[in-house]
Amino acid sequence: MGLRFRFNLMLTAVFVIGLLISGIISYNLLQRQAREEVISEVNLMISAARAIRAYTVNEVRPILADKLTNTFLPQTVPAYAATATLERLSKDYKDYSYREATLNPTNPRDRALVWEADLVQQFKRDDSLKRIIGERMAASERMLFIASPIKIRNPACLTCHGTPEAAPASLIARYGNANGFGWQLNEIVAAQVVSVPMSVPVSRANRAFATFIASLATVFLVLYIVLNWMLSRSIVRPITRMAAAADDVSTGNFDIPEFDEQKSDEIGRLGLSFNRMRRSLEQAMKMIDE
Repeated sequence: MGLRFRFNLMLTAVFVIGLLISGIISYNLLQRQAREEVISEVNLMISAARAIRAYTVNEVRPILADKLTNTFLPQTVPAYAATATLERLSKDYKDYSYREATLNPTNPRDRALVWEADLVQQFKRDDSLKRIIGERMAASERMLFIASPIKIRNPACLTCHGTPEAAPASLIARYGNANGFGWQLNEIVAAQVVSVPMSVPVSRANRAFATFIASLATVFLVLYIVLNWMLSRSIVRPITRMAAAADDVSTGNFDIPEFDEQKSDEIGRLGLSFNRMRRSLEQAMKMIDE
């Protein structure tokens, strides 16, 4: 087993072990970072929806309030404005879905599903709870979801959700008087829920992981070539020359040139020792011949 082979064997073993350790650490780190990145994007969507809701209540509804008596305008409803806007946003974020899951909605479309109703109840039980982050199975795919509570803070919302008698006639004509009423100020009535497939953060992490491993393998390949060149030039080649010279000297051939004695490293000192041994052996052979 040659010196170069043993060196490359140890180098490969070190690389494989290092690759495994760094791979495990980086994979877990990238998975966590990708999940946090998706959560950050979802939080931004929820904040945007809140801003749209506030703008609708404070800016849009007052302007159109006098028209609600004869014609119901869904554009004045915060939930409609936020949902419609984020549906347009979903054209760029195709994997993200937004819902305002409500326990007692005016529009049946917004009625909370069983798992969404559980989230709303959690918010109602713990008023300090601002976010719920979790995972669930939907059909055959695992989903990551983030939920945020919707609390009635603006008394203007009770115009349509207080009592049927106080609600605009156009609202009653469209949805009836059975649902969406009886809400109270500072009551949590719904939850903003954004869902995204777990495949989204996983695929992001996998792409980053593949890039990292490919980069690490490229670096190793470059180091492998450079170290083998340095090994060959600084160690293997001089030792091979010394071995060949030792074979010649052992047969009585002293015509070979001496090695360079100017190097101060171990190979240089080995060459210096070999030169002294060669001279001593040559003198001894001459004394024997005399």
